[in-house]
Amino acid sequence: MLFAGFNMYMNMNLEQVIASIRNVPDFPKPGILFKDITTAMKNAEVLKYISDELYDYYKDKGITKVVGVESRGFVLGSILAYRLGAGFVLLRKPGKLPSETFRVEYALEYGTDSLEIHKDAIDESDVILLHDDLLATGGSAGAALKLIEKFHPASVLVSFLIELEFLAGRPKLQGAKDIHSLIKF
Repeated sequence: MLFAGFNMYMNMNLEQVIASIRNVPDFPKPGILFKDITTAMKNAEVLKYISDELYDYYKDKGITKVVGVESRGFVLGSILAYRLGAGFVLLRKPGKLPSETFRVEYALEYGTDSLEIHKDAIDESDVILLHDDLLATGGSAGAALKLIEKFHPASVLVSFLIELEFLAGRPKLQGAKDIHSLIKF
């Protein structure tokens, strides 16, 4: 049985990963086509493939901390931190972190929100990998980058599982050394 699963993984490709992502129309509001990655994450072979592909891209970049954006950025972000031998930092919605925080508000394609990070989360010597599940208009990723830049780390790289290129979010991430998306729509 283990061998059959291994063969299945060996045949996994990006098209299969894309096919495993569910499209949910009109969520969270009318006119939005939500890319639901839970259907990809529940498949062990897809999760392993995604994790391995992202790890291979970042393994030689000297990452010391991975910062995951609440909440879907926690899933692959923590896997990447473990695989890279790096620490993991949480970017959370307001009121979720127990100590002193920095906070930034930002606009989403369907409203506004805020993110917070502990004031002692990052050192100036850190090489940061900021990870989130999806880059759309760049609102949450741009806010996350602004929070990280408050610490003046050595450098910041940004990672996404999915990028919606037609929403042009990359310009909001100009402070990043590198921006990588595994899947682009």
